[in-house]
Amino acid sequence: MTSVGSRTLFEAKYQRHDLGTFSSLHLGWHLKDQTGPKAKYWRSKDLGEMATGYVSMTTYASSGFNVRLPDFAFALLGWVVGGFMLATTLSVQTASAETSRPVHQFTLPNGMKAVVIPDRRAPVVTHMVWYRVGAADEPIGQSGIAHFLEHLMFKATDTIPTGEFSKRVARLGGQDNAFTSQDATAYFQRISREHLGTVMSMEADRMVNLRLDDKEVLTEREVILEERRQRVENSPSSLLNEQMDAALYLGHPYGIPVIGWMHEMAVLSRQNALDFYKQHYGPNNAILIVAGDVTVEEVKKLAEQTYGKVQANPAIVERKRVQEPPQRAPRRITLTDENVGQPSWRRYYHAPSYQSATDGDAEALDLMMKVFASGTTSQLYQSLVVDQKIAASVSGYYAGYGLDTGKMVLAVTPAKGVSLEDIEAAVDKEIAKFIAEGATPADIERARNVYTAEYIYETDSQSSLARRYGWGLVVGSSVEQIDSWPVALAKVTADDVKRVASKYFNINASVTGKLLPAAPGTVERRAAAKPNRS
Repeated sequence: MTSVGSRTLFEAKYQRHDLGTFSSLHLGWHLKDQTGPKAKYWRSKDLGEMATGYVSMTTYASSGFNVRLPDFAFALLGWVVGGFMLATTLSVQTASAETSRPVHQFTLPNGMKAVVIPDRRAPVVTHMVWYRVGAADEPIGQSGIAHFLEHLMFKATDTIPTGEFSKRVARLGGQDNAFTSQDATAYFQRISREHLGTVMSMEADRMVNLRLDDKEVLTEREVILEERRQRVENSPSSLLNEQMDAALYLGHPYGIPVIGWMHEMAVLSRQNALDFYKQHYGPNNAILIVAGDVTVEEVKKLAEQTYGKVQANPAIVERKRVQEPPQRAPRRITLTDENVGQPSWRRYYHAPSYQSATDGDAEALDLMMKVFASGTTSQLYQSLVVDQKIAASVSGYYAGYGLDTGKMVLAVTPAKGVSLEDIEAAVDKEIAKFIAEGATPADIERARNVYTAEYIYETDSQSSLARRYGWGLVVGSSVEQIDSWPVALAKVTADDVKRVASKYFNINASVTGKLLPAAPGTVERRAAAKPNRS
């Protein structure tokens, strides 16, 4: 199982930033049987392991996230795709239409929404159930309960014994897993089309019939505690990112890690899990996504026979969250640890998400961060690494995937002998230059072509399509908005990019972090205790 964060609206962004770079997008794939592949980090190109953005992989590797091509490869693809569209006089709108697949929607009487994406090329389907609940919806003092419940959902129901869910899927030749983010929890299977009805029936069963044993709950609690030890407590980089998130969000629950704070995780109980389950799980808080070798008529019939028999949960209400207050002062965090081999410098800027941004700002932020700091062709990389030779690596991205808000991230590893103070001064100088001069239309078009290429090639992946629509819908986008993303991106101008740079490169809405090595024996490692929010 997993604790995951999400990205912007579209799966394309999962490819372009490794999931490990998202401290709000925490993907910890649950080690259900402890016999699968070793848990591993998905590393961003430069940031290394990030705080809550870890992924503990189990058996779902082949149907998980696509391998990310290097930036230069996507740049080449973007150039080819852009050249093709230009040569054939196709507009972005036409390209988007011709690379999208037909998407069908329906809603069951109990309120469960469904999306069907037919793909008849192979006799397999991707089946996902997305719940509109995540770590940001947890009760105060119970951080990590959403992720913990996701683990426990693989326990027993009245008809499925403990641990049998995944075994049944495997015996049918399928793969399954789940993940938790700040805004959503999702369960999914990839399986032969003739077994779709079986997995739908199993998901419908555990939607309302979960049975938890005290002993099993305590055992599983030790599993998530060990995940945190391995992925966060033993990683200075992850600890720094976690602390930076906590400082970035003054009041919003995005400042609490998806996996939870150690001291609160340690006392999560069976009753906590059941209360959260009964409050948030039900067909009227879920979205069904089926992509693959099916028709909408087939899926609707199966959905009515399985999910349609589940009564709506009257306890479910529209989620309401504490909103972030105005940010009026910069924050700074320094973490020293004897396990740090190379100093690094990072900065987070508070920014809107696709859901909360003024029209056009999110798309402009995406392109702005791509031009300024993402990849070896970016302005920041060219200045610090290529021209000045004061940095070994530079990276940056816009994380606009959240329901409520987002952030911009910059990260730099200095060259040998260069201080973090010099790095920060150089970054600030480049930011000021970018705000004053902006980006050229050619740079913006190149970035746009990269994203368009990602979007087009992602459309060829059945599982990526399921995640694209699942994530977009669970945070409040419509199918039409998801499909029209390339069109919205095409409307961004150089003036828009300059405007959002000036607006959101706001030092008073930022956190600057430094990760420094310490002499052996001078720093005691311990699990940080985070006070409850009130």
